[in-house]
Amino acid sequence: MNRSDDDLVFKALANPVRRRMLDALREEPLTTGALCAVFDTLDRTTVLQHLRVLERAELVTGRKVGRERHLALAPLPIKRIHDRWISDYARAAVDLMERLDGD
Repeated sequence: MNRSDDDLVFKALANPVRRRMLDALREEPLTTGALCAVFDTLDRTTVLQHLRVLERAELVTGRKVGRERHLALAPLPIKRIHDRWISDYARAAVDLMERLDGD
C-alpha cells in the first residue's frame, strides 16, 4: 500500500459520522437503506456521500443482491494503519515509560 491509500483512510476516519457508520457496520452488515435508517437525522444523499468516502478508502465493501446493496466493514485498511502507525508509536511509548521507571 502507498501513502495515498493511508491518506484516504485517515480522511475517512477523520469524520465522526463516518466513524459511526463503521461502528454500525462492525455490528453487522447492512443494506444501504438500513444504514440510512440508522442515520435518520441525515438525508439519504449525505449518507451516500459519506459512504462513497468510506468505499474509496476501501473501509466498506458493497455488493448487489437483487435490488438491494449489502454493505460490510472491510477492516484491513484499519489494520494496516494500526500496524504502520499505532503499534509503532505505542511500542515507543511503552519503551519510554520503561526507561523512565528505570531511572
